[in-house]
Amino acid sequence: MQLRKGTKEDLPRCLELIIELAAFEKAEEQVVTTVESMLEDGFGSNSIYEFYVAEEGTHIVGIALFYYRYSTWKGRRLYLEDLIVTEKNRGKGIGKMLLDRLITHAKENKCTGLMWQVLDWNDPAITFYKEKYNAKMDGEWLNCSIEI
Repeated sequence: MQLRKGTKEDLPRCLELIIELAAFEKAEEQVVTTVESMLEDGFGSNSIYEFYVAEEGTHIVGIALFYYRYSTWKGRRLYLEDLIVTEKNRGKGIGKMLLDRLITHAKENKCTGLMWQVLDWNDPAITFYKEKYNAKMDGEWLNCSIEI
């Protein structure tokens, strides 16, 4: 298993993994992004995200897609949008490898922390984050969004 920075050539496979995650989260119909929009948003003149991939041989089996955000209280933070490992490859330490790489990336880029969301019913992910990383789960804040 090897980790590397994602490239634009990886985007079709990344979208497949995103759709797999959405299906797991019972929200596949909500995926509206395309390879073309991911290309523009990740590799265009105003790129807004980056990602790492985990490869088994030459096949991508996991990704960690992230971007920077700014907290008025904490400063520069890294936001993990999605940590995805294909279902048949879960439990092999791939998610930990990706998250460890992301933590290193955050430190290298002078971030004060790493943030993400997890669905309250995703017990395997919650257990992983708590047991492996002693992650804090904040029950006070509600997620808000406006579709435009």
